[in-house]
Amino acid sequence: MNPAPSDKSDIHSEAFLHTLMRRQLKLSIACSATFLVALLGLPLANYFFPEVMATRVFGFTLTWFILGVAFFPFVWVISYVFIRRSIALEDAEVSEVEKEKMGKGDEEKASV
Repeated sequence: MNPAPSDKSDIHSEAFLHTLMRRQLKLSIACSATFLVALLGLPLANYFFPEVMATRVFGFTLTWFILGVAFFPFVWVISYVFIRRSIALEDAEVSEVEKEKMGKGDEEKASV
């Protein structure tokens, strides 16, 4: 169900939006999966590696250090990556459409 290139030549077309939304959905799923691995990984690490997670780091156990100090910046990094990649996807789609329009303009000029 790939849209034809001619259908995608307008940034307001359904084909353009469908392609962009599909790419952003993949990005969203990747970022969500990364977050869930981190979120579910901490309790699993506590369960399977209690000695390691009880290790002291800067006066905290490793569990509390990860949860209280490292988790918040990790979520910010995920958010930053999502925003930057999402904007890059939009820019790439728009530039692809602009190239198609330029190519069609050149073809129309050559046929006249």
